[in-house]
Amino acid sequence: MKKLFTTLSNIWKIDDLRVRITNTLLFLLIYRVGSYVVLPGVNYASLKTPQGKEGLVGLLNMFAGGSFSRASIFALGVMPYISASIVVQLLGIAVPYFAKLQKEGESGRNKLNQWTRYLTIGITALQAIGYVRSQITPEQISPVMGVAAFNILAIFVLTAGTLFVMWLGEKITDKGIGNGISLIIMVGIIAQLPTAFIAEFEKRNGGQGGLITFIVEILALIGVVMFTILIVQGTRKIAVQYAKRIVGNKQYGGVRQYIPLKVNAAGVMPIIFAQALMFIPATIPQFFPSSATNPVVMALANYNSWEHNLLFGVLIIVFTYFYTAITVNPNQMADDMKKNGGFIPGVKPGKSTAEYIDGVISRITLPGSIFLAIIAIIPAFATMVGVTNIFARFFGGTSLIILVGVVLDTLQQIESHLLMRHYDGLMKTGRITGRTGIPASAGTTPPVI
Repeated sequence: MKKLFTTLSNIWKIDDLRVRITNTLLFLLIYRVGSYVVLPGVNYASLKTPQGKEGLVGLLNMFAGGSFSRASIFALGVMPYISASIVVQLLGIAVPYFAKLQKEGESGRNKLNQWTRYLTIGITALQAIGYVRSQITPEQISPVMGVAAFNILAIFVLTAGTLFVMWLGEKITDKGIGNGISLIIMVGIIAQLPTAFIAEFEKRNGGQGGLITFIVEILALIGVVMFTILIVQGTRKIAVQYAKRIVGNKQYGGVRQYIPLKVNAAGVMPIIFAQALMFIPATIPQFFPSSATNPVVMALANYNSWEHNLLFGVLIIVFTYFYTAITVNPNQMADDMKKNGGFIPGVKPGKSTAEYIDGVISRITLPGSIFLAIIAIIPAFATMVGVTNIFARFFGGTSLIILVGVVLDTLQQIESHLLMRHYDGLMKTGRITGRTGIPASAGTTPPVI
């Protein structure tokens, strides 16, 4: 404990690190204050919605830190930007022009960032139209302004709000510590945690299980977090030997290094893709009212049914293999290794090396995908045993993986500042890897959510 306090005090002794942490906290404070600024012309008192709402609305509200339900100027958060980042990354696989930009280094990344920003504006505008039409009724709009004028103003304000949040994220990345976009999402999720704790405590203390049950739930939550850290951190190291070269009186190469292949290389993306598909059964009755009584549709639309969670888990496993296949390229890894004079002991360079790496990835992806599916469906099981909806979300799924990944990534950057100045790190190993695989952002580093 004494060593921990010493390390924390060392953080504030480093001027650059202290300034970066202060900047990060100030930028995040601006974001949180803005999340309470309501759209002009909206009656805030009429927007009170129950906490823990299920479905896509509840998920978006959690990522936006409650701004979605408050009709804030930041109601859409950074999710349009994340959607644009995913689209641009997928275009890099399907469209030769974007694939070429990905290989052009810094200049290519700058062009991709510009495309991401432009696409973010378009996606935000479309989502703003949908938000105004679905979440705000004419009765909630001030009669002085009028519905038509409010709709036009709200669309511009929501779009500008998302772009401002994206700018805050870039500033955190440049002037602060950690990845800005990821930290903004994490803060939005954590903002719901006190409300979730209070709601669960009141429920248990009110006679449904008592204080002992609440303590057991907290211990279970800690266990799930530890399990998630193991999945996020898990790697399979492949030994790589580099050829020895003598240049003059100096020796180069001849050392053994390792390629760390992550057990969960796809990160949180399989859950996001699977969730997008699992929202379809719930929307079918809106277009086909007669299907509302269909038992299959009803079962798949019920987030707590075993049919829904079984299909959800299978989709996560499938998308884990899919996303790993498009993001991890064994052929490129083998070619880079061969160009640098490296080889895997006992494996021929070139095609054999690529096949060996691909085989290792296939074997470790199976348990990784199964564990990821288990984490994703734990909230449903928590709800089945009586945990409130808003508190159950912290037992797994997208929110927990994002929290773990962002915290580990931020600790890694703080660790590097400490070790660079010869201070003891926060971890004994001095090495923390917490990235979870969201595509490249408009900032200087990719978000880790």
